[in-house]
Amino acid sequence: MSSYGKFAYVYDELMADMPYRDWLEFAETAWAKYGKPRNVAELGCGTGSITIPLAASGYHMTGIDLSSDMLSVAQKKMEEHPQGRRFMREGSIRWVRQNMKEWELPEPVDAVISFCDCLNYVTEEEDIQAVFARTYDGLIPGGTFLFDVHHPNTLIRYEEEQPFVLDEPSVSYIWTCELDVPRREIEHHLSIFAREEGQNGLYRRFEETHIQRAYDPEWLKTELLKAGFSGVQVFADFEWLEADDSAARLFYIAVK
Repeated sequence: MSSYGKFAYVYDELMADMPYRDWLEFAETAWAKYGKPRNVAELGCGTGSITIPLAASGYHMTGIDLSSDMLSVAQKKMEEHPQGRRFMREGSIRWVRQNMKEWELPEPVDAVISFCDCLNYVTEEEDIQAVFARTYDGLIPGGTFLFDVHHPNTLIRYEEEQPFVLDEPSVSYIWTCELDVPRREIEHHLSIFAREEGQNGLYRRFEETHIQRAYDPEWLKTELLKAGFSGVQVFADFEWLEADDSAARLFYIAVK
C-alpha cells in the first residue's frame, strides 16, 4: 500500500502529462456560472499543482491532504514559486493534514474542489457519504463543490490496456492492474525506478499499490442530494456536455 512517502518525491515527474490546466479552466468556468469564490478548499491537494496556480490567480487556498510528504513537497513548491513571498506574506495558501472524510476548518469556505480522481481513492460507500456530508457542512450557503471521478468503464479499460510503461532518464515505472468487477475496484501495482542524484547513474526501486473504486454515476448524484446539495449536474471529460457511458471522467457540480 502507498504511504505516499517515497512516491511523493517523484509524483510531479510521474504526473507531468496530467491536464492540470484543464482542471483549472473547468473550475474557473464553473465559478463564472455559479459565483466566483474567494476562499477555496482543495481535498486531496497532493503536491499543490492545482492549489498553487489558483492562489496565483487571487484565490485564498487551503490545501488538504492526508500525506505529510505530499504536503512537504507542496510547501517547498509554494516557497519556490515566483509569487512565493506574497503567498507567505498574505497567508493566501495554507496546508492542512486531514482526512477528507473528516476535514474541518475554523470557518466555512466559498468553494470546495477535489480533482485528479481523488474521490476514487475513497473505497467504501459510507466514506463517500461522509465526504459529502462534511463538505456540505464546510461550505457557506450557495457554495459550490466541484469534483471529478473515473467512470466505472475507465477501470475496465485500464485492465484491458495494461501493462503501462514509462521510461525516462530520471524515473521509470512498470504499472499493472487487477480489477475486482463486482466492486468496481482496481488495484494499481507500480514498480518505480528513481535515479539517485550523485550515485553514478544508479536507480532505487520501490513498490507502490494504489486502490481505486468507481461508483455508479447516479448513486453519486443521489448521495449528493441526500447530503443536502441542490442543482447537482454531471458533465463529461472537461467538456460541458451531458455525461454518458462513453465518458472517461465525470465532473460533478453541486451547490449548497
